[in-house]
Amino acid sequence: MAGKVFFSVSMSLDGFIAPESLGDLMGQQWMELQQWIFPQRFFRENLKLGEGGEEGRDNDIVRETFERTGASVMGKRMFDAGAQMWPNEAPFHTPVFVVTHTKRDPWERPGGTTFHFVDDGIETALDQAREAAGDRDVRIAGGGATILQYMNAGLIDEFSIALSPVLFGSGIRLFNAVDASRVALEQVRSEPSSRVTHLTYAVHPR
Repeated sequence: MAGKVFFSVSMSLDGFIAPESLGDLMGQQWMELQQWIFPQRFFRENLKLGEGGEEGRDNDIVRETFERTGASVMGKRMFDAGAQMWPNEAPFHTPVFVVTHTKRDPWERPGGTTFHFVDDGIETALDQAREAAGDRDVRIAGGGATILQYMNAGLIDEFSIALSPVLFGSGIRLFNAVDASRVALEQVRSEPSSRVTHLTYAVHPR
């Protein structure tokens, strides 16, 4: 049986998942949004940031999200930003399908990550990701515009938000221009930790 299609993001209390400008990625505001994940042991090991780190429910969720993912899909904007920040051994360790308008040969990285560039739409990228993932899940990694495209196309089964106690004021909203007439949500789980609140929802057609 094919796995689920899901996304998992950190979000500010006022609904933003990233600064508007790529130049502000890794800036103070974004670092505050993501501060819950940096100390986690699994995250540190996966990015080879050194030994040690926190263990607990936050760490378990990071590990579970990684382990359920058999392939990822992302937009060109996220790929362009990430390619500058990810280590040489990119942190996915699975096939990644990049939705783009430009033909390009696959880009293989050490550690099992290969980026495939899909220039004929989100459905084709998802079909290829499903095939690569097998019975594991497909993660729509981002960014916000790509997640929104999949939401509005009715292609998301589930999503999780790490609701972080920070305010952005402006930036990229997760649900900006979502077609609410087509989307119904069912709360699956709510788990507070000392750093964030983890919220998980199933997505159904309205």
